[in-house]
Amino acid sequence: MEEKYVVTVARQFGSLGRPIARKVSERLGIEYYDRDIVDWTAKSLNLPVSTVSDVEESAKSVFFNMSYPLGMGTTAVQDTIFASQQKIITDLADKGSCIIVGRCSDHILKDRKNIINVFIYAPYDARHRNCVERLNMQPAEAKKMIMDVDKARESYHRHYCGYSMSDKDYKHVMIDSSLLGVDGTCEVLVDIIKKRFNLK
Repeated sequence: MEEKYVVTVARQFGSLGRPIARKVSERLGIEYYDRDIVDWTAKSLNLPVSTVSDVEESAKSVFFNMSYPLGMGTTAVQDTIFASQQKIITDLADKGSCIIVGRCSDHILKDRKNIINVFIYAPYDARHRNCVERLNMQPAEAKKMIMDVDKARESYHRHYCGYSMSDKDYKHVMIDSSLLGVDGTCEVLVDIIKKRFNLK
């Protein structure tokens, strides 16, 4: 019987990390977890999903915006949300082989033996083009979203992990998705994962 393994995927906004991760999970026949972690967290804390999403990724939360005093309570909410997600992510990894997108999963599962931490990135121009062509954003909106979400994710990750989400010392694979596109990047990652865990 194959040992359980986990692939964590951190990604820059617009790098197509999410569709790549989903495709990898399909190819490997393992579970894929992303937005459902937000839903389960909201349910476990009896909060609206929007609250969890906003606190988690919004660049406007108290934590990311230094124009607000830090003692306004949002960090307490954020810590509660993080603790809940931590438990959910640990339980998912215990359950079976899976891919987990974002949410500091690389840090939460850092003591696991069978883990590969992936960072998917792309040059700004490629990310902007993906936002406009694939996500149907207006160019100005795409520019703002890339800036805001990058800043929010990076701040969140640094706060809870103590390092940048793109720090090579904490990643096994870092790949520019613009080089081979969604399918090509998926192929490369599947190959690496299969070799690393001796999968057929």
